[in-house]
Amino acid sequence: MMGRRLRANTALWSGLVMCGAALTGLVASGLPNTAPTAAGPAASARQDAGEPCPPGMEARLSDPGLPGLVPEGGELTPDQAAAYEEKLRKALEPLRSQDIAPPREVPVVVHVIQAEDGEGRVSDERVRDQIETLNTAYGGRFATGPQTTDTGFRFTLSEITRTADDTWFHRFNDHRTTIRSHLHQGGPETLNLYTADLGPGLLGFSSFPQDYAADPEQDGVVVAHDTLPGGGRERFDLGHTATHEVGHWLGLFHTFQNGCTTPGDYVDDTPYEREAATGCPEGRDTCRTRRGRDPVDNFMNYSDDACMTTFTSGQAERMAQHWAAFRGGDPRALTMTGAAAE
Repeated sequence: MMGRRLRANTALWSGLVMCGAALTGLVASGLPNTAPTAAGPAASARQDAGEPCPPGMEARLSDPGLPGLVPEGGELTPDQAAAYEEKLRKALEPLRSQDIAPPREVPVVVHVIQAEDGEGRVSDERVRDQIETLNTAYGGRFATGPQTTDTGFRFTLSEITRTADDTWFHRFNDHRTTIRSHLHQGGPETLNLYTADLGPGLLGFSSFPQDYAADPEQDGVVVAHDTLPGGGRERFDLGHTATHEVGHWLGLFHTFQNGCTTPGDYVDDTPYEREAATGCPEGRDTCRTRRGRDPVDNFMNYSDDACMTTFTSGQAERMAQHWAAFRGGDPRALTMTGAAAE
C-alpha cells in the first residue's frame, strides 16, 4: 500500500496513470504529459506501442515516506481509483435484482517461495495461523464494542505449495509475472497467496478484482514471508499485512485514498484521512473539516499490526459487491462482465 507522502511522486508514475486510466476513458486533461517515468523505459514503451498496462495493485509499506519501494503498476492515483469504481458500477448494473452477499468460504492456496538454503521457509503451522488470523479479522473478532463488524468472509486453506529457488525468493518483483503464471491455481474465487523476500520496506501487494478477467494468472496477494504470524518482522508480524492485502483483493482502497478530497476511499463510514498512519497514533485527525478522526485502527491503513482491529460495515458491503461483480458465479460470465466494463 502506498502512503500519502508518496503522492508527491505521482508524476513519476504518470506513464502508468495515463495507460491505466485510458482503459476506461477517464484520463483527465490536466494530467502531466511527461515521457520518462520511474517505472522505466519499458512502461513508456508499452504506452507508445499501445499495449495494455500491467494490472493495478496496491502495496503496504513499512515506511510510507521511502520512495521507490512499490512495484511497477503500484500506487493508485485518483484517476485510476475512479476507473476501478466505474468498472464496479458497470458490473453491478445487471445484478441489481439479486441479493449480494459474501461467499460461505474463500479457498486459499498458499505458495511458499524460499531460498535454496531454507531462508524464508514458512511452516505449515504458520500458514494455518495466517488463515486463522484472516478469519478472526474478517469475522470482526479483533475489534470490540460498536466497531465490531463481521464481514461474512471466511477463508479455508486448500493447499500449500513449496518452491526453493534463490532467484524467485530474493527477486520476486523482478520475476513476479513468471512466478505467478507458473504457480497460480483456481479461478476468480480462489485466493492465491504468495510469500517471498520483498526487500526492506515493502510488506506486500495485491491485484484488484477488476483486473482478473484481463490477466487471470496474475491475480492474487503477495506478502513478505516474515509478516506472517510469528515471522519476526518488527511491528508487522501478526499477519495483518495479509489481512490488508486481501482487502485490496476484495476491492477495498486505502483509507487515505484521495486524502481529504471527495470521494475519499469510496466508503461512507470510513473517515477521511490526509495521509497514511504509521505506528499507533492516538487522536489523529488530518482532515479537520471532515467528520471523524483518522481510522488508525482500520485494516486498510498503514498502522502497525498491533493497532489494526477493524473493518467497517461499509467496507464489508463494498467487498461483497466486488465479490458478486468479479469473483462469484460463472467465470465465463465474469470474463464477459470484465470485458464489457473496459
